[in-house]
Amino acid sequence: MTAVARWWLRDDAPAERLALLRIVIGAWACVYTLARVPELYALSQHPAGEYAPVGAARLFASPLAGVLAVALGFATAALLAAFALGVAWRAVAPIAALALLWMTSYRNSWGMVFHTEDLLVLHVVALAVTPAADAWAIGARRRARGEAGYGWAVRLLGALTAATYLLAGIAKLRLAGASWLDGDLLRDQIAIDNLRKALMGDDVAVLSGVMLDHAWLLAGLAAGSLAVELGAPAALLGGRVARVWVAAAWAFHLGVVLAMNIWFPYPLLGPAFLPLLRPESWPARAREWRRGRAG
Repeated sequence: MTAVARWWLRDDAPAERLALLRIVIGAWACVYTLARVPELYALSQHPAGEYAPVGAARLFASPLAGVLAVALGFATAALLAAFALGVAWRAVAPIAALALLWMTSYRNSWGMVFHTEDLLVLHVVALAVTPAADAWAIGARRRARGEAGYGWAVRLLGALTAATYLLAGIAKLRLAGASWLDGDLLRDQIAIDNLRKALMGDDVAVLSGVMLDHAWLLAGLAAGSLAVELGAPAALLGGRVARVWVAAAWAFHLGVVLAMNIWFPYPLLGPAFLPLLRPESWPARAREWRRGRAG
């Protein structure tokens, strides 16, 4: 077995960490799906010619009736709620993952692809093939001694997070090369996006004017964003390296909000980064901190 394989299969994560990821990511996916239900109905009111099925949505050659789309949306949310609770895991988890894949594919079949939800779908699909309901779940069953542990499953989720950022960095280099680093392309993106928002009556980003007036800021932000994206695999090392990268990636998304008013809620509110950390230890640390304050 190679060193990489030994590292990947190392059983260094407790069942509770994977279970917490299941709960948080599953609950997020459930709420996200419920929030999309009105949109599913609104899409059914569009002309059928606007429907161009992609991915799993190709199961339906024509748009769904509004009532059916809403029913499938609510059914998907119910499955994801059971997913988060760990109910009948081996049967429910794959069905819930496929339902979420269909729902997001159907939403993306109407002229615009929302890449902000890709990582969420990948995490749910990956969780569905792991023993994520062995703890903190209805009917939880601890794995027998000698069976595969939980480290590989947590690393799989972390690798998916890192891969999405790495691919974004590679795309920048392929499309722009080293010219991305001077900040001119970033300036153009910020200017065009905020101009479109102003013309459409949307809110312009808070710091867009400041950034466009100071080119030196844009050069630093361009280099920083590329460093965060290309440096994402380092987060798989865990420990302080992972925490530093997570903080940098979160700051990157905050910068996108301030410069372009584009929101990526999944990383901004934290679930996207949890596989790279040790969130199951946080409640105990919080209790110790409170005891220390009380003392």
